[in-house]
Amino acid sequence: MKSGGWKETDPEYAAAVLYFSQTPKPSKVVIGRQDDTDGNAETAQEAVEACRAANNDWYACYVVNATSAVIEAVAGAVEAMLPESAYFYTTSDEDVKEGTAGNIMETLKNKGYKRTIGLFSTTPHAAAAMMGYAMGANTGGANSAYTLAYKSLVGVAPEPLSTTEAINILKLNGNAYTQYGPKFTLLVQGTMASGVHFDEVLNLDMLKAEIQIGATNALVMAKKITQTDDGTTLLMSAIEEQCEKSVLRGAIAPGVWNAEPILTLERGDTLSKGYLVLAGSVADQSQEEREARKAPAIYVPVKLAGAYEHVVIGVIVNR
Repeated sequence: MKSGGWKETDPEYAAAVLYFSQTPKPSKVVIGRQDDTDGNAETAQEAVEACRAANNDWYACYVVNATSAVIEAVAGAVEAMLPESAYFYTTSDEDVKEGTAGNIMETLKNKGYKRTIGLFSTTPHAAAAMMGYAMGANTGGANSAYTLAYKSLVGVAPEPLSTTEAINILKLNGNAYTQYGPKFTLLVQGTMASGVHFDEVLNLDMLKAEIQIGATNALVMAKKITQTDDGTTLLMSAIEEQCEKSVLRGAIAPGVWNAEPILTLERGDTLSKGYLVLAGSVADQSQEEREARKAPAIYVPVKLAGAYEHVVIGVIVNR
């Protein structure tokens, strides 16, 4: 960054330091610039969109010194991005912890944004630290699936929140880094503005991308995949191979299907591998579908492994 013209006093540099200070440490970062010169002013939203247009490799992003208005605008842009991405933001707005109507966390919660995750903190760029942990821990290796709940953020000061203030933040699907009792300083609760947990969004994005790559590789590598049930089976096998990666990571696991029926899968059936790959029959295709060389629709129901984050303990005493 120094060779690129940034100084240690720049907010981008400070955010990068926090990002790389986490354990596990992420391996790389890309720094974008916002052109705010006179006559050619670029908004933060436009800058993030330009970064996406220039490079599809990055997944998570952070904007330094973002006001509530900027946070809302960038969140809306990231929500619509392809490839799918995630936006981390920091806010120290007192209205958030006071639960005042119209605050930024309430606004994003009401919009149901599932790709935006906010951290209330008076430490500048604290959410860059949260993003650093999220990206560093995402190794893709065996048993590497994780949650953001109850993690430590290096370089971030815990917020001296009252119980009421902490509850206000969590009710808004926000996150806080604070002290619990005399021993624990923890990040709670690891949720997006919609209330969905960050790890679920990340794991499903990874699974989707891997399935797309697996199916595309099958089409590219084969001399020809026939429009037959055997050809469909070949595609299904390529998808199953990708699903196994999510099993290995610990993102999906065996469980009972409690959603709507899909083809032969009924509510109450057990997904013994944590996933199932189903497809319609070639015999049921229309002539137009055959002439367009479309495969029958393939469905991949999966059962998320989930995670324990709350425990109720009963202590029963007998004298």
